[in-house]
Amino acid sequence: MIKKYKFGSPIDTESVVMDFPVEALNANNSRINIFDYIVQDDKVIFTYNMSDSDIIYGLGEANRGINKRGWTYRSFCSDDPCHTEEKSSLYGAHNLIIIDGSVHAGFFFDTSSEIFFDIGYTDSNVMTITAPANNLILYTIDNKDSKSITKEFRQLIGKSYIPPYWAFGYQQCRWSYMNSSEIRNVAKQHRDNNIPLDAIYLDIDYMESYKDFTINKDSFGDFEELINDMKKENIRLVPIIDAAVKIEEGYDVYEEGVKDNHFCKDKDGNNFVAGVWPGRTHFPDFFNKATRDWFGDKYSFLIDKGIDGFWNDMNEPAIFFSEDGLKNAFEHLDECKNKQLSVYEFFSMKDSILNLSNSHNDYNSFYHNIDGKNVCHMDVHNLYGYNMTRSAADAFERNYPDKRFLMHSRSSYIGMHRYSGIWTGDNQSWWSHILLSLKMMPSLNMCGFLYTGSDIGGFGCNSTRDLVLRWLALGIFTPLMRNHAALGTRNQEAYSFGDTEDFKNIINLRYSLIPHLYSEFMKAALNDDMYFKPLAFDYSDDDYARHCEDQILLGDSLMIAPVYQQNAIGRYVYLPEDMLFVKYTDNGRKICTVMPKGHHFIEVALNEVPMFIRPNTVVAFCSPALSTEELDTSKLELTGYIQSSCTATYKLYEDDGISKNYSLNNISDIVISKDSTGSITVTNATDKEILLNIY
Repeated sequence: MIKKYKFGSPIDTESVVMDFPVEALNANNSRINIFDYIVQDDKVIFTYNMSDSDIIYGLGEANRGINKRGWTYRSFCSDDPCHTEEKSSLYGAHNLIIIDGSVHAGFFFDTSSEIFFDIGYTDSNVMTITAPANNLILYTIDNKDSKSITKEFRQLIGKSYIPPYWAFGYQQCRWSYMNSSEIRNVAKQHRDNNIPLDAIYLDIDYMESYKDFTINKDSFGDFEELINDMKKENIRLVPIIDAAVKIEEGYDVYEEGVKDNHFCKDKDGNNFVAGVWPGRTHFPDFFNKATRDWFGDKYSFLIDKGIDGFWNDMNEPAIFFSEDGLKNAFEHLDECKNKQLSVYEFFSMKDSILNLSNSHNDYNSFYHNIDGKNVCHMDVHNLYGYNMTRSAADAFERNYPDKRFLMHSRSSYIGMHRYSGIWTGDNQSWWSHILLSLKMMPSLNMCGFLYTGSDIGGFGCNSTRDLVLRWLALGIFTPLMRNHAALGTRNQEAYSFGDTEDFKNIINLRYSLIPHLYSEFMKAALNDDMYFKPLAFDYSDDDYARHCEDQILLGDSLMIAPVYQQNAIGRYVYLPEDMLFVKYTDNGRKICTVMPKGHHFIEVALNEVPMFIRPNTVVAFCSPALSTEELDTSKLELTGYIQSSCTATYKLYEDDGISKNYSLNNISDIVISKDSTGSITVTNATDKEILLNIY
C-alpha cells in the first residue's frame, strides 16, 4: 500500500509516474507510519527507533554497505573523486530507504533539495532524517517484505531505461585517448590479441577547446572516417558531453544560448559565469523545456556522423571556480602576503584555494526559471544532471523514436532511471572499491537504475595486473562493463600488462554470458524487478544471508562472490542452500561441483571466475566472439543444478537489440526436468540447439 504526504509547496521532481491522493497531516499526532516528526523552522525532522533486527536498505549510489546502518548520508549530488569511508555524499541523490526487520516499510523522500539521513550514527538505535519542511513529498510503502516493497516502488517511479544490445559488450575508456591514432591503436590491440570489445570512449580531448558538439580537427580530423572504420570492426565510439557551455564569440552553442535565453542567471539577471573545463562557461537551464529541447537536439550533430551512444558528465553541476570565488580567494591571499602566519591562518589561506570548487556559495548564487519563477539552484541542485540527461533522451525519442541509444550519466536523481543508466563516478584503483562497487549494485537497482557499473580497474591512482583481473571478474556481471582510467595514471587496458591470455579468457566469459545477462536484465526491466539483489531478499529467514555484505544475487539463478583482496588465493563464501559451484578457468573450462549449504573456502586463481547456480535453475552460455554483433546464439549450453524429481524453466529473452520493440512476448521457455532416476527431458520452445550441462 502506498500513501502520499505533502509538506509545503514542493517542486515537482517528476520522479513519480503514478498519482495518489494526498493524506492529511494530523497536527495533534505528529506521526507518519513508523516515523515521529516535528517541524523546526524550515526543517521537518523524522525519527524512528530502530530495533536490533532492522536492516536499512536503499539510498542507491551511497557509500559504505548494502545495510546503511551506522553512518550518516547527505543527499546532495557531489563531484568528489575520493570515495573514502568518511564521505557522506557522492554523485547521485536517491532518497529511498527500506526498513526490513521488526517492520517492513519503504519511504521515498521526494525533494529537489538537500536532505540528511542519520541512520544510527549519532545514536546507534535511532534513525533521524532531516528534510526541507517547505519542499517535500513523502511516499510510504507497506508490504510483506523488502522485495515486494521494492517492486511496488519501481512501479511508482516507472520503467527503467533499456540500452541497445551492443551496450552489454566490453567497453574501453581513458581520459583521454588524444587523437584518432590512439583510438585506432586501442581497437587494433584488442583485435590483434583476440580480446572482445564493443565500444571505445572519447573523453574531453576529442572536442575543440572542450566545447560541446565540436570536433578537434587537429587530432580528430578524420572523425567520420574513424567512426565508420570502427563500425567495420563492430566497435562503437562513445563521446562525452559536459554540462557547461564555453563563453566564446562565434561558437554556435554559446551564441544560440545567449540569443534564446537558455542559460542560468545570477542574482542580477545576467548569465551566470563559472569556470569548468573550457574556462569561463554558462550553464544551460535544463529546468526550462525549451532549453532541454534545444540542447537535446544538439546531440544530432554527433548522431548524424554515426554516433550511437553518449556519456553525460560534470552535470552535478561541477564548478571549478566562480569569479566571485576567485576574487575572494585572491583577496585572502593578498591579506596573508608578507604576514607572519599562525598555523590556523596558514590553513585558512590554503582552504581559500581548496574550497573554490563546488562551493555552496556558488550554488546559492545562480537561478533557474521554473514555470516563470526564479528558483535558486540550491533548491533544485539534485535535479540538474537528471534534467540534462532527460533533455538528450527526450530528443532521441523525438528525433529517432525507434532506436535505442547508449546513455549513462554521472549525476542522477530517482526518475532519471527512465532515461539513462549511470556509472558510479570517479572511483580509485583501490581493492576496497571492488567491494564498494558490489555493494552499490543492489541499492541502485532498488532505485530503478539497472544499467549500471563502476570504472573497472579504478579511475584514479595506478592500477595493477591483479587488481584489474579481480575487478573484471566482478565487472563481467554488471550490465555496464567499462574499463576506465584517469590522465596521469598507468595504462590499464587488458593488453597493457604483458601476457593477455588471462584478460582475454575473463572477457570471453562475459561474451559467453551475454544471452543470459541480457535475458535477466530485460526481464528485470520489463517486470519492475531487480537484476541484482541482496541475499536477504530471497533468504529472509537465514540470519547469515541477511547480514551478508560481499555476495549478491543476479536474477533468479546466480549468486556472485568475487575475490576483492590483494594476494588472496580465494575467499570464504556462505551458501544459503545447496548450490552448484562453477569455476570458469583457462580456455573456457568450467569446473562444476555441487556444494552443500553452509560456509566454504573456495580457491580462485587470478585467471578464474567463481559463480554459484541455485537449485533447479540454469544459466545460458554461448560461444564467445570479438563483439556482440558476432555472437552466435543459435546454439546454447545450459549449465545448471536440478534436483531429483524437479524441473527448471529457463526464460530466454531475445529481441533485435536496437529497436524499441521490446516486450515480455519475446520470452521463450526452455523446460528441463529430472525424474527420480536422474533421467533428463527437455521441452524447447525456441529454435535453438540446446546442449545440457546438468548436475
